[in-house]
Amino acid sequence: MGSTADKAKGLKDQAVGNIKQGVGKVTGNDKLRAEGVVQEKKGQVEKAVGDTKDAVKKATK
Repeated sequence: MGSTADKAKGLKDQAVGNIKQGVGKVTGNDKLRAEGVVQEKKGQVEKAVGDTKDAVKKATK
């Protein structure tokens, strides 16, 4: 996966994770809230991977 795709997927997962957390909090659904936290963290990692790939590309030019 390219750096742009990693970053886009990461941002999407962060957004969906935040939504799940909000819905879980409002509805009192702890499982959904926990899923949201996990998905948000996954998105942060994916975005960091994309950022790292960009940095490596720039450093090797």
